[in-house]
Amino acid sequence: MEKYYLGFDAGTQSVKAAVYDEDMKCVASCVNPTELYYPHPGWVEMDADQYLEAAAAGIRGCTEQMKKMGKDPAGIRAVFGDGIICGIVGVDENFQAVTPYINYLDSRTQKDVEELCAKNLDIWAEETGNPQPNCMFPAMFARWMMRNCEEYKKRGKKFVHNAPYILAHLAGLKAEDAFIDWGTMSGWGLGYRVLEKRWSKEQLEILGIPEEMMPAIKKPWDIIGNLTEEFAEKTGLAAGTPICAGAGDTMQSMIGCGVTETNKAADVAGTCAMFCIATDGIKSELSRPENQLIFNSGTLENTYFYWGYIRTGGLALRWFRDNVCGETGNGAYFDELTKKAEQVPAGSNGVLFLPYLTGGMDDMQDVSACFLNMTMDTDQGILWNAVLEAIGYDYMGVTDAYKGGGIIPDVITVTEGGSRSGRWNQIKADMMNCPVVTLETAEGAVLTDAAAAAYAVGDIGDLKTAFENNLKVKETYKPRPENTVKYRKIYDMQKTLIRKDMSQAFRVMKEITAL
Repeated sequence: MEKYYLGFDAGTQSVKAAVYDEDMKCVASCVNPTELYYPHPGWVEMDADQYLEAAAAGIRGCTEQMKKMGKDPAGIRAVFGDGIICGIVGVDENFQAVTPYINYLDSRTQKDVEELCAKNLDIWAEETGNPQPNCMFPAMFARWMMRNCEEYKKRGKKFVHNAPYILAHLAGLKAEDAFIDWGTMSGWGLGYRVLEKRWSKEQLEILGIPEEMMPAIKKPWDIIGNLTEEFAEKTGLAAGTPICAGAGDTMQSMIGCGVTETNKAADVAGTCAMFCIATDGIKSELSRPENQLIFNSGTLENTYFYWGYIRTGGLALRWFRDNVCGETGNGAYFDELTKKAEQVPAGSNGVLFLPYLTGGMDDMQDVSACFLNMTMDTDQGILWNAVLEAIGYDYMGVTDAYKGGGIIPDVITVTEGGSRSGRWNQIKADMMNCPVVTLETAEGAVLTDAAAAAYAVGDIGDLKTAFENNLKVKETYKPRPENTVKYRKIYDMQKTLIRKDMSQAFRVMKEITAL
């Protein structure tokens, strides 16, 4: 019987499931959308059970495609899923969700974050590599849930991420079996000793989170159970199929870009755009509050990386297409927008977009999204180009932080949905003054999931080599010096505009919104 491996990526906007053969060629794939809810300003919630349903439907879609091609789904040897590293849900003893699923887009914990930051504790940077609390960290969400979710107060047992929520249900586990892999563990931001890959008793005591509410830490390729009869019926997979512990989406995307050695860089251009660079451990010059960088451990043992984030990266693109252009769900319209922007010069004729659609955080919590400096000549192409550049300016800030710590990337590999936009890739190369490359295989995390599944059941002996064998450069975008100089000048002015000149205007707009 032919051998296959199933991976799924539980992201912010969708769950993608895909099946790969022994040569790591995709034979079937299926994507199902997810929904974001905004119950209050600054709050962003999702439904953990919608993730489970979307994953099951995606797997069913894959197995049905295989049958139509004459391929037997019984040949799928293991299931490996990845999910959002900064997002959790509280579950009861039967592993049922008793809280909303809250992720990195949410800023409800800002006041709590400020109070913890005021303590100026060194333990955060020393043990996690993250110098201070951040309102996108699951550790902060857990504190909020314990205080504000009545059902969790009554029945809550564990906190888990979205991929483990799915995987645990596929295997029929209870809360006592809750797990998290060592990479996703570092997505908590606080509460653990990253180099030792274990929870920190001291940090958890400071956070007020009982250690018994934390899931057990596993290796990504550990088999945590087997597919139940119930989900065999729902998915078309064979009952008893091994279920792996899984990984974090950022960690898997990093591997998919070949970022497994120090100083290699990757742009994970998804809903929350992340610009990552690999290191050999915690770097004190990077683990400083002013850099606003996050430190994580990778999927592979003894791999680490820093990343800067743009919370509304891909989300801003979808917002413009859906809400401004009225082309909801029309993926092809992104290409139409790019065509309209082809003749727009660097700087978008002076038009600026501020991409803070879900509000601000940290030292810019009052900011909001807006277009600035429009004229009668401003059209859809100019606005679209301004949106792409806006996210690029945030990338420049991250690049400056890396350079300040003595780390300068030689090349940046782009993955996820944003990698398909040649226009955006060129803008990034110009802005960061660094070659940008895309890969022939652009499946992102799901391909690395499939390889990890094969490793988990012994069908691959060297996981790192298997990943590297799939890396083939598709396109290279070289920086254009004249645009690099122009973008640097605009960036310096834009930064002053946002952080200083418009601060009062943002406060007034916040008051208007409150009315």
